[in-house]
Amino acid sequence: MTATTDSARTSLEALRTEIAKAVVGQDSAVTGLVVALLCRGHVLLEGVPGVAKTLLVRALAASLELDTKRVQFTPDLMPSDVTGSLVYDARTAEFSFQDGPVFTNLLLADEINRTPPKTQSSLLEAMEERQVTVDGVPRKLPEPFLVAATMNPVEYEGTYPLPEAQLDRFLLKLTVPLPSREDEIGVLTRHAAGFDPRDLAAAGIRPVAGLKELEAAREAVTRVTVSPEITGYVVDICRATRESPSLTLGVSPRGATALLATARAWAWLVGRDYVTPDDVKALALPTLRHRVQLRPEAEMEGVKADAVITAILTHVPVPR
Repeated sequence: MTATTDSARTSLEALRTEIAKAVVGQDSAVTGLVVALLCRGHVLLEGVPGVAKTLLVRALAASLELDTKRVQFTPDLMPSDVTGSLVYDARTAEFSFQDGPVFTNLLLADEINRTPPKTQSSLLEAMEERQVTVDGVPRKLPEPFLVAATMNPVEYEGTYPLPEAQLDRFLLKLTVPLPSREDEIGVLTRHAAGFDPRDLAAAGIRPVAGLKELEAAREAVTRVTVSPEITGYVVDICRATRESPSLTLGVSPRGATALLATARAWAWLVGRDYVTPDDVKALALPTLRHRVQLRPEAEMEGVKADAVITAILTHVPVPR
């Protein structure tokens, strides 16, 4: 490992410390955000209102020396409000392109499922191609580009389901649960001491990683070794989802690629230059849960996607 690689890992690990100044607990969600940064992927955070989903992403943004913008998704939001549009300039009698908030490094798409599917889909090209096409002209987005979207559970009033094509473009779907009693006491203690979630600078959050560290870390992740046995293990897990009697839609090859990428990133984060079956298991749920679709009868019986994937992990043979 080079000094640059070590310093990059140290910087990304410091992200957790900075975010913890604002968010109590939610370690798995913080780790997922860091993994997504390493994999050039996008993150979907799901949880009930009030569990610090937005604060989590804002704290991440404050910890990075990257340009960040926020879009509050509402029922009346138009696609051009996200991507930008052509604006007529009376002085020159010409149309010029006005950048939308998507032209940034880290886009916080807040409550993404409170806007209709047409506006949700305005992010499809941006997330996959890293560009936006307006009036037939493609325009490249900055690099790096990451969408961190928050959403409420679909059974909540005023929400729209995300199209399967868009869900598949999120590298990870992270669930943000209600805090434990101890964590909730910690939240209230901070607020009693004067913590203001709207003023992260006062909480002491400072940028600890930037483009240089991120590029070095991403380069290091590509050097993490993946054995043929691990590749076969990932494929077997994903193929098992396609054969599950509880699912109408299994994991696509894109999902298998995503699982391999996140396992490599996790292996590098914990200090290894090779992937183990445990790395694959650790990232299977957040990487795959939004890429499968339950049968209606399974949903009626209360079966959850996480339970199906966990059962598959139990039955697929683990390579030595």
